[in-house]
Amino acid sequence: MKSIKNLTLKTMVVLTAIIAFYACGSNEQKKEEPTDSKELVKEAEEVQASDENKGVGKFTNVEVSPTLDKQMADAGKKIYDVKCSACHRLTDEKLVGPGWKDVTKKRTAEWIMNFSTNPDEMLDTDAIAQGLLEECLVRMPNQGLTDDDARHVYEFMRENDGVK
Repeated sequence: MKSIKNLTLKTMVVLTAIIAFYACGSNEQKKEEPTDSKELVKEAEEVQASDENKGVGKFTNVEVSPTLDKQMADAGKKIYDVKCSACHRLTDEKLVGPGWKDVTKKRTAEWIMNFSTNPDEMLDTDAIAQGLLEECLVRMPNQGLTDDDARHVYEFMRENDGVK
């Protein structure tokens, strides 16, 4: 019985020491880090918005007409139907990946085209792509889009966003 009391007393002393150690820790206030994946994406967008984020890849300057290229958009829709529609909706609804509504208003043509042709490197290095990965929990597979495919899909996204 005496050994149980000693063990209990030793346990209490150890627990008290641990509590005191943590209670006497640093009084520095830590900045609250966002834990919600949507907050992380928003924070990354705000940080990179001033840089006109173009992502990582070969697309550094995509010429985009103020009006829609209907032929290009139609070609992009065909690609969307085959390679994109299983994971992406044309609304803001998240399926496997994020919905595409207003995506061309949130991201540059370069970022979208770099992500669609270079998803692995983008997911490894781009803060916005990483935030989207945290939100969706699934890495976008490389669909093997050509440069022209990526431009056509981008034009289809613009049509979806109401560009005439």
